[in-house]
Amino acid sequence: MAERKTLENAGSVKDFLNAVKNARRRQDSLVVTKMMERVSRKTPKMWGPSIVGFGKHRYLYANGSEGEICKIGFAPRAQSLVFYLANFSGRAKYLKRLGKHKISRGGCIYVNKLDDVDLNVLDVMFEEAYEYDSDDA
Repeated sequence: MAERKTLENAGSVKDFLNAVKNARRRQDSLVVTKMMERVSRKTPKMWGPSIVGFGKHRYLYANGSEGEICKIGFAPRAQSLVFYLANFSGRAKYLKRLGKHKISRGGCIYVNKLDDVDLNVLDVMFEEAYEYDSDDA
């Protein structure tokens, strides 16, 4: 199995976010960081070179080996903010109320700018995803 690249590391979240070229994306990223920090009560950490994550989630691969990823996180990409949130119960209901967004096959949520979405709905989604435990499913 190839070594995973999306591992928690000692990279500076502040430096990473300050280096985001698009001013709107940079500002939105600071807002999202505060929202996720409040929900998780965790300090943001870099996961790989471009994901800002909060908390840790351990999971099991089909072959029995374990992996680890942030419980909730986001990446300020060139075209959009990408949210990494668990597939918690009721997620589809919140997505219908979220506002303008796209979803990948893998479940990532893409938002062009925070002005396009309902921040109250996004905040609840962060809370639900952070509290979700896939072992409960």
